[in-house]
Amino acid sequence: MSVLTVDLAIVGAGPTGLFAAYYAGFRGLKTAVLDALPEAGGQITAMYPEKQIFDVGGFPEIKGRDLVENLVRQAAPFTPLYLLGRQATKLEHVDGRPVLELADGQRLATEAVLITGGLGSFAPRPLPAAADFHGTGIVYFVPELAAHAGQDVVIVGGGDSAFDWALALHGVARSVVIVHRREKFRAHQGTVDRVRALGVPVVVNAQVTAVHGAERDGTVCVSGIDIDVKDQGPQSLPADAIVAALGFTADLGPLGEWGLGLDHRTIAVDSTMATNLPRVYAAGDIASYPGKVKLIATGFGEAATAVNNAAVAIDPDAHLFPGHSSENP
Repeated sequence: MSVLTVDLAIVGAGPTGLFAAYYAGFRGLKTAVLDALPEAGGQITAMYPEKQIFDVGGFPEIKGRDLVENLVRQAAPFTPLYLLGRQATKLEHVDGRPVLELADGQRLATEAVLITGGLGSFAPRPLPAAADFHGTGIVYFVPELAAHAGQDVVIVGGGDSAFDWALALHGVARSVVIVHRREKFRAHQGTVDRVRALGVPVVVNAQVTAVHGAERDGTVCVSGIDIDVKDQGPQSLPADAIVAALGFTADLGPLGEWGLGLDHRTIAVDSTMATNLPRVYAAGDIASYPGKVKLIATGFGEAATAVNNAAVAIDPDAHLFPGHSSENP
């Protein structure tokens, strides 16, 4: 397999990585964007594409899916190379320049690497009661609300995702019920109040004990669940779909073997967003330094800082400050 060559390899196609692709193009760098997920957008695309985001500068509110589409369109004039569904597994330095190896054996030679992998590799926590259910209808994310139109949907969980999905699915699904094992919620109280105001049933102190299925067109699909409610006993709920919003586990995956200086499960960086490895930078949630605030807005600024410093490392005659985009033809 031939070796691909670019100026900057961006590992992670979430919002920070996508903005870095724009900024690298603005700096005249040939860029590749890698992600183990098959679509751009990172956690937003995988977990809350329909959720409204309110803390991105210039947008009073914007849906997650639309933010990702805008970021891809912003970078498009500079034609970044997207290597999606392809995980970066190894990093070595050859003559002082980083070389990445992907899981499929492809090698990527580059002048610098920018890691924007968010939380690293993440996977949803499974629903224990569904361990023996082998049909369809149990999901952990809701990438398309329309897929649940007219369905009875049971959401299991008590965090922000559970209540966000309840808000999004209300009015789309035939019915929505939240089932949570405790009486208190991790979700923001304002969101909980909005869900309750819509009349969405919220069953607390309840454990899911079984998932039932029925055959439809040759496929076993979810048809209902059993729950055990404290002080009330067993109950059954109709369900065409179960959204298991139980959180997720995350780790650095192969990044943890690259020799990077780590701060718990994040990558330590300095004020230029440089790591301890030559010509390797990090930005976004995966980067760590004193006073760090994990926000999308923070990641955008870190991406610009990292790219501008990488540009100078690649070409010492380049200026750190690139000028204002409004002055560019």
